[in-house]
Amino acid sequence: MPAPTQSQLEFLRSIDTPTVCNLVEVVAPERRGFGYTVKHLHCPFPELPSIVGFAKTVTFKARDAVPLGEANYMQKRLDYLDYVAGEPRPSIMVMEDLDGEHVGYGAFWGEVQSNIHKALGCLGVVTNGSIRDIPMIAPGFQMLAGSIVPSHAYVHVVDVGIDVTVHGMAVKSGDLVHADRHGAIVVPVDKIDAMQAALDVLAAREAKIIAAAKAGGGVAAIKAAMKG
Repeated sequence: MPAPTQSQLEFLRSIDTPTVCNLVEVVAPERRGFGYTVKHLHCPFPELPSIVGFAKTVTFKARDAVPLGEANYMQKRLDYLDYVAGEPRPSIMVMEDLDGEHVGYGAFWGEVQSNIHKALGCLGVVTNGSIRDIPMIAPGFQMLAGSIVPSHAYVHVVDVGIDVTVHGMAVKSGDLVHADRHGAIVVPVDKIDAMQAALDVLAAREAKIIAAAKAGGGVAAIKAAMKG
C-alpha cells in the first residue's frame, strides 16, 4: 500500500481521534467495531495534540527475572534500538505487556526511555503496560498506558516487529496509528482521501443537530435536524 503523503498526514494531525473513528465509520463501515482501543488508557499529557505515526510493535514482560548480564540479552536490547530507529518514521511504539494477570507489574517507560525514543523519531507510546517518571518525561512525548507504577521491576523486551493487541486494538508493524488523550486507532491508509472528503459533511450534520439542541426548540426540532 502506498505510503501516506505529507498532506494526508497533516490532515490527520489536524483532527482528534474520535473524529478519525467517526470518519472511518463513514468511509469503511466494516471497521466500525474494531481497530481501535476499547479500554481506558491513562494519558498524563492530555493537552498534547494528536500524534500520527507508523507502529513499531513490541512485546515485553516485567514480573519475571531475566539474566540481565548475559551477552545475548544485551544484544537483544541493541537490536531493539535498531528496530526503533529504522524506517518508516515518525513512529509510535505499540507495546503489549505479556504479564497476564500481572500486566503493568513494571514500567518499561520513564524518563530515560522517553528521551531515547524521542531521539530515534518516536512520537509516543500506546501500551497496556505501565509508565512512571511522569514529570521527567521528554517534552512532547505522548503516553497512553494501562497503569502508572513506581518501579521497572524486571522489564525486558520479548519480541519486536510482530502482531500485537493493546486494549482491543490489533496492530501490525508499520500500520499507521492515530492517537490522542481518548485512545488510538489504526488508520486505513487507502481511505484517507475519502475521510478528508467526508469531514465537512460530517461536521455540518453534527453542527446542525447541536444548533437545534441549543436553540430550545425541543425534541421536534432535534428530530428534524437528525432527519435532515
